[in-house]
Amino acid sequence: MHIFLTVTGALNEGFLQTLKLFVITLIGAVPLGLVVSFGSMSRFTPLRWLTRTVVWIIRGTPLMLQLIIIYYIPGRLLPENPWPSGEAGRFLASAVAFIINYACYFSEIYRGGIQGVPAGQQEAGMVLGMTRRQIFFKVTLLQMVKRIVPPMSNEIITLVKDTSIARIISYQEVIWAGYAFLKSSHGYAGLIWPLFFTGVYYLLFTGVLTLFFGWVERKLDYFR
Repeated sequence: MHIFLTVTGALNEGFLQTLKLFVITLIGAVPLGLVVSFGSMSRFTPLRWLTRTVVWIIRGTPLMLQLIIIYYIPGRLLPENPWPSGEAGRFLASAVAFIINYACYFSEIYRGGIQGVPAGQQEAGMVLGMTRRQIFFKVTLLQMVKRIVPPMSNEIITLVKDTSIARIISYQEVIWAGYAFLKSSHGYAGLIWPLFFTGVYYLLFTGVLTLFFGWVERKLDYFR
């Protein structure tokens, strides 16, 4: 029982770090993704192609590689490392990498949702004398939200599991906490079950998110 309490205490602390990275990533990536999608749809050709090139690079390379580059390269190229020392620096670098990565994925979902709204509805809004701003917020945006909930929920659930990648730079999330007992942690070594037990945390978290997004989809059924 003492071992179990020690392990669960460590895993709980690791899960709080996972949850913090998850929340900060969503707070940053959701609005940034919308901004990036506007750049991808811009009528200004250089901006459109620059944005799409950046999105292509981010989506085409592994998140783990991006995290390593963002965390290690600035300290080698700049006279002073921009990341704070210790866990704070690892968290900040992880948050930046995750926000950039998921903003690019979200931007493509936004773009598909916006362009999926029939052009005739926007033209109807113009006939009624609505401004472009009013058309976007009162016509396009509401229907876009309905369309993007399923793919967005899938990406957000994927984000929960992707937070484990942050352990590559020794960020102490839940997988890192479980793996520490296999090496040596809290006076124990060779314990493999804590690593597998971390799966319970992910299953419960993704289960809650699945129920939440199912509820959101039912609430948005007014467009049917």
